[in-house]
Amino acid sequence: MATLKGSILAILGLALFCGAALAARDLNDDSAMVARHEQWMAQYNRVYKDATEKAQRFEVFKANVKFIESFNAGGNRKFWLGVNQFADLTNDEFRATKTNKGFKPSPVKVPTGFRYENVSVDALPASIDWRTKGAVTPIKDQGQCGCCWAFSAVAATEGIVKISTDKLISLSEQELVDCDVHGEDQGCEGGLMDDAFKFIIKNGGLTTESSYPYTATDGKCKSGTNSAANIKGFEDVPANDEAALMKAVANQPVSVAVDGGDMTFQLYSGGVMTGSCGTDLDHGIAAIGYGQTSDGTKYWLLKNSWGTTWGENGYLRMEKDISDKRGMCGLAMEPSYPTE
Repeated sequence: MATLKGSILAILGLALFCGAALAARDLNDDSAMVARHEQWMAQYNRVYKDATEKAQRFEVFKANVKFIESFNAGGNRKFWLGVNQFADLTNDEFRATKTNKGFKPSPVKVPTGFRYENVSVDALPASIDWRTKGAVTPIKDQGQCGCCWAFSAVAATEGIVKISTDKLISLSEQELVDCDVHGEDQGCEGGLMDDAFKFIIKNGGLTTESSYPYTATDGKCKSGTNSAANIKGFEDVPANDEAALMKAVANQPVSVAVDGGDMTFQLYSGGVMTGSCGTDLDHGIAAIGYGQTSDGTKYWLLKNSWGTTWGENGYLRMEKDISDKRGMCGLAMEPSYPTE
């Protein structure tokens, strides 16, 4: 009986010791995460209004870090996630602030020409990067304004202007945000790249970034600005055809729409994005090239508008020539480009 009682006490003691050890480990883990959150706040100049908000944001941050670490440990992936500037946002909050709430794919499109129709895919270069040809301005940041459509359209316009005139001019997204209020374009509430091209043509061009700087808010249109660059028209790439998109991108930067709202897009850090992805188009970016990795994975090179701390210094690579004709995250569904 004494032996049995001693055994029970030993088991209870061991259980209490293990429980205390686990509690201590959790406390240490939490302390480490608190320190990590503080470092992250300093890195991104994040300030919360009070202790309650900070505590709430810490819980979101902690959950996102665990998601990132679990994803990156999940086997042989071609891309990885990172603790970027969106790490204290829930995915719903991220979608509400960074994607295009007003993006509505055109139900009926008036057919345009496609000047690259008769180009042979076999004649195209195996890879292209318009950055190396001086046709891409530095990465910009749309901030909390849902005007990705303007950044996408401007990036494509800057590209064709450089190709046509040999001058790389940083053009004003804010002029589009403030002044283009027709069709689907509604400033920070969303818009469409084709409608932006229509405005640029009707407006007689866009002024420079420095003449009409970006404010990340809806503002009053400033009349009398001097045009720095213009386009004559625009064309839509045949939908759901990555070969056609390749023909266009080989010749100039192209505006594309993607489904950019899921967690992997939010926290993307590098590599070639592969795997499952939605096709609810809600984000405008610019295709500025394509290529192939050393392991044979073909990819699109894309310019985003979320600053240089997101992705590969602000850029993204997504798998090219996938089985779904709509392309990775729907990027082949509604591409278009301006013409000179």
